[in-house]
Amino acid sequence: MEIRIAHSPDSDDAFMFYALAKDKLPTGKFRFSHTLQDIETLNRKALKGEYEITAVSFHAYAYIADRYMLLPSGASMGERYGPMIVARQAMRPDELAGKKIAVPGTLTTAYLILKLFQPDFEQAVIPFDRIMDAVKQGDADAGLLIHEGQLTYASRGLHKIVDFGRWWDLQTGGLPLPLGGNVIRRDLGKEDIAEISRLLKASIQYGLDHRKDALDYAMQFAPDLDAETADRFVGMYVNHRTVDYGEEGRRAVQLLFDRAYEAKLIPGAVRAEFAE
Repeated sequence: MEIRIAHSPDSDDAFMFYALAKDKLPTGKFRFSHTLQDIETLNRKALKGEYEITAVSFHAYAYIADRYMLLPSGASMGERYGPMIVARQAMRPDELAGKKIAVPGTLTTAYLILKLFQPDFEQAVIPFDRIMDAVKQGDADAGLLIHEGQLTYASRGLHKIVDFGRWWDLQTGGLPLPLGGNVIRRDLGKEDIAEISRLLKASIQYGLDHRKDALDYAMQFAPDLDAETADRFVGMYVNHRTVDYGEEGRRAVQLLFDRAYEAKLIPGAVRAEFAE
């Protein structure tokens, strides 16, 4: 039975799927194929239910909860760090009002958090890996960074204006910032969902247990990063909360949906439903 897994081509996703991509685990009746696309493309394709399993932004889950449920492993969460706004010159966070901000997509969680933080701005949707260039060239007043750009912006001469991981931590009394997770299509049925969920969790744990091999594999998806920076980035987003959300992680996800609904940023109330 072929199961299509879609995830982004960044090093943390590659790390967590290493064991399945390289046949390190017995998978029984399932054969996994992998598709790599940027997160906003995956969000859009999830609206149509294209893949059995896909990485999505939590923001996008608000629009697909009828077709997918969250897997209990595979989350990317920021522990007092996360997406950030950068600019060519230093400025106060409140000065972002009315500015033109380059964003990586309107279904990303980073975009949702930005709207919670500052609803008044002009957006320019630009692929995530070109945002720093857009800011440097003056095509936008500021840029919303996701993925490895959170570690490399200073080397490009850019200034951090706000780190949303720290902002969320202060807003919620210390909860992690939920950014993205893996979802599975409901029509696979309870038994297959349970077994696939077990295999994905085992893949993440295998990567953590064989860190060097998994990191060597992940490095090919981050050619601009040196080994030390790639290791640091993977450590930020593949950790104990990736193996299992835990009570705090699940509470943080629900709180994100609740606050987004209260701010009228998603079309309806959302219950975070996890495959068990």
